[in-house]
Amino acid sequence: MKHTTAPETDDTDAERRPKYAVPAVEKALDVLELLSAQAVPMTQAQLARALGREPSELFRMLSALEARGYLRREDNGGYVLTLKLFELSRTHSPHEQLLRAATAPMRELVDNIRESCHLSVLHRDQLLVLTQVDAPTSIRLSVEAGSLHSAVDTLSGQVLLANSPEDERDELLGRRAEYQRRSADERTAYLALLAKMRADGWGYAENARFVGGRDLSVPVGNPRGRTRAVLTIASLRGTHTAHDDLFDLLPRLQRCAEDIGRIAGIA
Repeated sequence: MKHTTAPETDDTDAERRPKYAVPAVEKALDVLELLSAQAVPMTQAQLARALGREPSELFRMLSALEARGYLRREDNGGYVLTLKLFELSRTHSPHEQLLRAATAPMRELVDNIRESCHLSVLHRDQLLVLTQVDAPTSIRLSVEAGSLHSAVDTLSGQVLLANSPEDERDELLGRRAEYQRRSADERTAYLALLAKMRADGWGYAENARFVGGRDLSVPVGNPRGRTRAVLTIASLRGTHTAHDDLFDLLPRLQRCAEDIGRIAGIA
């Protein structure tokens, strides 16, 4: 019996294989990625215009995503992402241990200071809010868990960048339009601000995102480690606030960050 051997293959075989497009999947991913990037409600017509498609192309896709719980339609007809993708990602998230470690210390901190607090990390050049604990007050500032924000323009993002290795920081800044559009002098001032935050071990900002907002942030974890996070107190200035000066809370915020880092094993 004559035996034959299979022809040898090389590493380029996979490249020669035809790539099969799946238009329905691509449209769904386009919608999810666009809504994630915009972080504001968008109507069917707005989505179609932004994606270069006809509104009728997206109707069934949006209905399916809404029915499966990935999207929610607001009263004005705009679509927004739900937390379903965030919850799915957490199933095998490398940050799950960090979340478990942060639960008790954050709740104790918020109960004591009566101000809202959230924990964030860098995710694909953006700031991802991992978890939020609301203040036990009728008027409070809340940041949605799972939401994405600018890593360049938010205080939490700046503290994370300040405590990242310089090559990682510079690489991220080089990709972000909100940094690249700044003048040379503005970039120099921005890097000086990050250097001060790193030296101080904390960051503070007022009216950064809206009038009356106050943020106080401290890093969580070793700057040389792979897992780094930032813990932030978010407060509204006014007669209802529990604290006129957030700096009074800095020692307790730092102790909470240290506890999270120790429990998570990233201190």
